Amino acid sequence: MEVFKSAELKTGKPNLEVFSETLHGLARQDRDILVVTGDSRGSGKLTTFGEQLPGQIIEVGIAEQGLVGVAAGLASAGKKVFAVSPACFLTARALEQIKNDVAYSDHPVKLVGISAGVSYGALGTTHHSLHDLAALQAIHNIDIVIPADNFETRAAIEASLNHPRPLYIRLGKKAMPDLHAPGVLFQIGKAISLSEGNDLTIIACGETVYPAYLASQILTGEGISCGVMSMHTVKPLDEAVVRAAAARSRALITVEEHSIHGGLGSRVAALLMQAGLFRPLRIVGIPDEHTVTGSQVEIFNHYGISAEGLAATARALLQISASLSVS
Repeated sequence: MEVFKSAELKTGKPNLEVFSETLHGLARQDRDILVVTGDSRGSGKLTTFGEQLPGQIIEVGIAEQGLVGVAAGLASAGKKVFAVSPACFLTARALEQIKNDVAYSDHPVKLVGISAGVSYGALGTTHHSLHDLAALQAIHNIDIVIPADNFETRAAIEASLNHPRPLYIRLGKKAMPDLHAPGVLFQIGKAISLSEGNDLTIIACGETVYPAYLASQILTGEGISCGVMSMHTVKPLDEAVVRAAAARSRALITVEEHSIHGGLGSRVAALLMQAGLFRPLRIVGIPDEHTVTGSQVEIFNHYGISAEGLAATARALLQISASLSVS
């Protein structure tokens, strides 16, 4: 089902700002909503929240392990807790606390990893979170949501309030266009099919959905039927739509702002192999190497996470598909 508005997309706000605005509005109506930050009030766009709702924000400083422990304790007392910290530090320094205090103890904390992926750009690999999906997918009882645009971000925060399990929400810093038409349904665990293609389907998450859309426009102009899927929930993966995409398409591409190991692409590949749905597949992300330094856009372009890069990958993949059909 086609839900894109048009090829001309209106640029919105950074998802991080939409997160803050949405949470602020909800917290004004519900005093049980609390925010715990790790010296990230400013970077998390929570300054106004803190000024207007000082009794609903707790600052623990640069102490991510303590941050998660405090959040778990508050959640155990019935509070609706959002633990906000840069994704790279939250999911590395506090991984044991996320595993034991939140996931294994079944406290429904909303862990918000900000400036995720390569959002920090030139600050380099110490500030990139290219491991978080791999690490958290291996932990039982925690779900993972990566919104693509302002609509998905707003809907994810609203849905998270009554989500019964621990949840990791991954947000970037770049202003994102609105990709969805009015009336689209968002549900944690259910992907959104932006368009369907009989030749190729691109399955993307987070801020990579936009270049996937642009690539689909290029390919459509060349007569290639290209579908795009926003897999905003990586865990639990919407297996039904992945199988359906594989059944109707000759090839698949996954795209993520993460290592090519242990993320969305790995999940999709394992699912298709176990289901016996053998299709040419390319996992596009950050390879196992010293990541180049630059802005997010420059890093994306270097690794082919761009409209032109993904279109080129699609053409090459379809050639492989054609050769397999002939053989």
